[in-house]
Amino acid sequence: MDKVLIYSAAATLIVSLMSFAGIFFLAVKEKLLNKIILSLVGFSAGALLGGAFFHLLPEVLGMEKSEGIGSMQIFMFLILGIIAFYLIERVLKWHHCHEKGCDIHTFTYMSLIGDSIHNFIDGLVIYSAFAVNTSLGIVTTIMIVGHEIPQEIGDFAVLIYGGFGKVKALLWNFITALAAVIGAVIGYFIGNYTDGIAIVLLPFAAGGFLYIAMSDLIPELHKEVSLAKSLTHFLFFICGILFMWAVKVYAGA
Repeated sequence: MDKVLIYSAAATLIVSLMSFAGIFFLAVKEKLLNKIILSLVGFSAGALLGGAFFHLLPEVLGMEKSEGIGSMQIFMFLILGIIAFYLIERVLKWHHCHEKGCDIHTFTYMSLIGDSIHNFIDGLVIYSAFAVNTSLGIVTTIMIVGHEIPQEIGDFAVLIYGGFGKVKALLWNFITALAAVIGAVIGYFIGNYTDGIAIVLLPFAAGGFLYIAMSDLIPELHKEVSLAKSLTHFLFFICGILFMWAVKVYAGA
């Protein structure tokens, strides 16, 4: 078997295991978790915005010349991502809530879909890095792990807040994380076409992240009536944005 495929598959499996970062919260008492959950939702909202504006969009805009695609087309894919996630949410709400109340918020499923696309792209990126050389592959994997850990904690918090149980949230977080492994394997088979796929999926995923953060998560933060708690959630929201900025500036991820 090709060593590039073996290395990239192993690396993406390691990245996927980062989805269990939320296991820390299994030991947290329900009362304490309820106190901090909205702050973590705020962090996740900030991280989604930061990921879209500092990572996904700059990455795809850098592909303009090599792929012969204009910025107008890129932003069209961004808008399509927003539209698609809006339609998906409407379908989910109709399917789950038109005859009975919802015990699970639909944004949990939206988050899982968005994360799956993001993780799939991470798999393509990791494979592409290992295809250049092993050192670049290792460095790329480390950078992705660096921003995956806090993001996975935020994702876990979103699932819990949306109505998932702790074990179910961990399981689904891991399942979506495995999309990275699938991305690496598909990257191996499609070879030179990985950039062509990424230039469509990156802005599409960015649109999905923007929609989830601004349409679903931020409105949840507005439900807090206490000024002190609202300021705390806001600070975590800013921390999520700054963290993704710091990863981009200082780690080059």
